[in-house]
Amino acid sequence: MTKTVLLIGIGAGDPDQLTLQAVKAMNRAGIFFLPDKGSEKAGLRAVREALCRQVMTHDRYRWVCYDVPQRDARIAEYRARVAAWHDALADRFETMIVEALPENGCGAFLVWGDPSLFDSTLRIIETVRRRGVSFAFEVIPGITSVQTLAARHKTTLGAIGEKITILPARLLARGWPDDLGSAIVMLDSGAALERLRTNTELTVLWGANLGTGDERVISGRLCEVFASIQTARRAIKEKRGWVMDVYMLRRETGPGGETARDVKDERFPPMTD
Repeated sequence: MTKTVLLIGIGAGDPDQLTLQAVKAMNRAGIFFLPDKGSEKAGLRAVREALCRQVMTHDRYRWVCYDVPQRDARIAEYRARVAAWHDALADRFETMIVEALPENGCGAFLVWGDPSLFDSTLRIIETVRRRGVSFAFEVIPGITSVQTLAARHKTTLGAIGEKITILPARLLARGWPDDLGSAIVMLDSGAALERLRTNTELTVLWGANLGTGDERVISGRLCEVFASIQTARRAIKEKRGWVMDVYMLRRETGPGGETARDVKDERFPPMTD
């Protein structure tokens, strides 16, 4: 027997999005490791605590909190800055697993969305194991905000024969790529949409704080609804102290006048039956 750490995807905030597998996994845990991002983002902690109150069938669990360090702005290169941040988080994870989790005990991280999609928890856990800390771990998938966004807007993520592109907003720093028909964009502080706001070819399907009581969804031509999106983001931020939004952008016309779904990418040749 050994220590066990569970990485549990908890969806986008709606308790109804917890899978049966996630609920069973949560009830195995005696400790929940809880990130503390300060009073401004206390609402994120409250959502996790509320999920536990709703689905836990025993009261033999406790919270172990850890502070989330800031990224070191003195490190100019992005990947190096993130790597240093991950190392600092790994220090905290290692301390909690070694000191707070008893032998044969089971602890859990409640991961927003799914542990595989734009979340660092799995990478940091692997770093701790590479340091020689002995424990088993399991990953329980969750419903992502991307899926919830598509459901709210009653749409599919991709057209027939079209690739699905999911990217972080920082990759749009130079604007919208000429060969990109559509994309799901995550981790945007608002700057990417700000840069693209005058692009008359783009339509947007936007959602923020999906699965919570503050959920907002907006759709339309980006140049026409951008101001409404900004107003909604500010209102949620002022009320809750945090905003987590995701959106899909679709290009209405390609560089030669074709529709977005006619844009070809030679890296992905068409399939034949």
